Amino acid sequence: MAEQQFNAPVRARSGGSGRSRTGLGHVVVRHPERFTVVGNHLAQHPALSLTAIGLATHIQSLPEGALVGIKSLAAKFREGASRIAAALRELEAHGYLSRTKVRLPSGRIVTRTTSFNNPDGERAAAPLPPPAMDLRPPRPVPAGPDPAGLTPVPAEPVPTPAPVPVPMPVPTGPLPAGPDPVPVPVPVPSVPRDQPRTAPAPLPRPSAPDLARARTAADLLAGLRARDPRLLLSAADISRLTPAVSTWLERGIEPTAVQQTLTTLLPQEPLHHPAGFLAHRLTTLLPPPLPPEPEPAPHARPHPFQTCETCDRAFRAPEPGRCKECAAGGS
Repeated sequence: MAEQQFNAPVRARSGGSGRSRTGLGHVVVRHPERFTVVGNHLAQHPALSLTAIGLATHIQSLPEGALVGIKSLAAKFREGASRIAAALRELEAHGYLSRTKVRLPSGRIVTRTTSFNNPDGERAAAPLPPPAMDLRPPRPVPAGPDPAGLTPVPAEPVPTPAPVPVPMPVPTGPLPAGPDPVPVPVPVPSVPRDQPRTAPAPLPRPSAPDLARARTAADLLAGLRARDPRLLLSAADISRLTPAVSTWLERGIEPTAVQQTLTTLLPQEPLHHPAGFLAHRLTTLLPPPLPPEPEPAPHARPHPFQTCETCDRAFRAPEPGRCKECAAGGS
């Protein structure tokens, strides 16, 4: 029998073999800290796009309370807001993400985002419903002779002692400081489906047509996409909204002020109908027209010239007579 060699390698190294290996190879290094466990059901998901898989991995690596809105993610990565919004919708459709709108006690509506690292595991780990109680009455015991010949004697009831109340300890020192209470979100009331929707208000129209003002309004609407790519309008939408913007310009609002009103405080969610969103703002935020300027007061007509009867000097007076100097000296 050959002598056992303890210094012999357990297996041949892949680099030294003469055979060429095709496909993927792994160099695995164990992470002692700062790592995230991601399941293959996500990393190799056949229906998710590569952007959605990478975004889900990034979201699962974030701590509690991190901002994962579309604007926050678009400011961090090179993908635009449209691709990030599409990836978020994919994750919602496959159960890896949940976004709900809730109303805080202050009245502000916020979006609560919840990440699920294993949607199938969450459904499997859901508690089973409790078994149904048997509400049927018990079966009666048939009356008859006891086979053993013994007559059962009812046992005397054992009195149950009354519970003794235990006094609760009253803290004497200052209460320990704890975290502030988290406000309980108030769900947003939903509108019943059978409730009829009110027709939208008609778009404002200028009192008189003005070709130069209409051209300025159309250029303003076409340039909104430079401020936010979600405000991309078609030619038909621009033609429909031009009279409303012309009304703002007719009422003395500068074009920069109109553009600021239409592009500030936009929602973080994707705008599926930017033309309807702009029409709502142009209608509800329309300022009133300026009051008409007051007409100038008519100038008083001066008195005609008169000739003083004493000094023969000319002076203004409604009727002939003497001037002020002669009237003062004569009095």
